[in-house]
Amino acid sequence: MKELSLYETIFLLAVLHLPGNAYGLTIRSKISRRKVPYGTLYSFLDQLYRKSYVRKSLGAPTSERGGRSKVLYQVTPEGLAVLKESYRLQHSVARGLKEYLKVKA
Repeated sequence: MKELSLYETIFLLAVLHLPGNAYGLTIRSKISRRKVPYGTLYSFLDQLYRKSYVRKSLGAPTSERGGRSKVLYQVTPEGLAVLKESYRLQHSVARGLKEYLKVKA
């Protein structure tokens, strides 16, 4: 079973929540009230790409970006599968912790 780190999960969820519009700035805005450094952002996105959990594509060039294209990200079926598995694992751990600590939901 492949596992996701907490930050991989957060970045993958951000991409999932931005269908067709997941690029650096929108992902950064989605994941944090405090600003995540772009180096950290792209490091995690590259890590998810290397693991085949996201795919990259180029958007249309825009005049606001000086004719450059945005790099758009999309969750792959593999990414969705590992995210579901991560959710099941986290839910199981939370259930066990809830019982141990006698926390009410």
